[in-house]
Amino acid sequence: MRYTTLGSTGLKVSRLCIGCMSFGGPDAEGFEWTLGYDDSKKIIDRAFDLGINFFDTADVYSNGRSEQIVGRVLQGRRNDIVLATKVGLPTGDGPDDRGLSRKHIKRNLKRSLANLRTDRVDLYQIHRWDYNTPIENVLRTLTDAVRKDRAVDHLGGSSMWAWQFAKSLHTSDRLGLERFKTMQNHYNLAYREEEREMIPLCRDEGIPILPWSPLGRGFLTGKYRRRAKPASIRYKTDAYLGKRYFRPEDFDVAERLEEVAKEKGLKPAQLALAWSISKKDVAAPIIGPTRLEQLEELAVAVDVRLKVDDVRRLEEPYRPHPVMGHE
Repeated sequence: MRYTTLGSTGLKVSRLCIGCMSFGGPDAEGFEWTLGYDDSKKIIDRAFDLGINFFDTADVYSNGRSEQIVGRVLQGRRNDIVLATKVGLPTGDGPDDRGLSRKHIKRNLKRSLANLRTDRVDLYQIHRWDYNTPIENVLRTLTDAVRKDRAVDHLGGSSMWAWQFAKSLHTSDRLGLERFKTMQNHYNLAYREEEREMIPLCRDEGIPILPWSPLGRGFLTGKYRRRAKPASIRYKTDAYLGKRYFRPEDFDVAERLEEVAKEKGLKPAQLALAWSISKKDVAAPIIGPTRLEQLEELAVAVDVRLKVDDVRRLEEPYRPHPVMGHE
């Protein structure tokens, strides 16, 4: 495994991060495609053996079960890992069970720490922008979590408009509050709109990127074919998969990916991930393997070196998209 410094945090993280949305169990409503405890443990243990030390989850994944599984499996190894979770998406039906109000953040951070069996998280991220809570209030609450409660070491953002992230950073600087140190955003070969504004902003501010869905929720693995009806459980139960991909221009990218991968003796998923890792703004793409063989295959990507012409060919079929992933 290879490692990098996570921006200004000083944390040393593996070039791959395990995204834990795949952990929970098939009886978790809305997450029927996820793994139960035993299968999740196999993935986490093998990732740890491969040298992956970075794990990212969220309070909303499988209604908290993802955090519970991660906390249980990694108990006793806390000092050897970099642990991240998120807050902001709905975790209940009540009016205060969503967003970034002080009440919701404090309550859900306490719950996340209990689920994760730890007294702190290395990286606490806002899952999405809250249009109802002023960013000054959000940042004051998060700063208290770092400086007063000592329950959080560093803060991170996730998918939002570049102007929102710039406003957040400016507000932190103006008020002397904690800054967002990372950006977890939607970025892969089939969706590159982040290259227009968000990534240049992060580069200028020295903030590393943690791309979610670097394989397009499985779209860039070679399992889907143009004009063939998808039959996977993920496609049938994951509402976002079909909405975000499967355009004709997306298949142009996927088919070019398969062409280049075959020439290089790689799987499409390995090459798509290697492309992500090759980007200088990317610290660690977030992968969500559901089988051990997937994890083994993806781990190979950290050692793949791409030539300039490889990157040009992979990127050439891309066409502009509507902005997706901020919802």
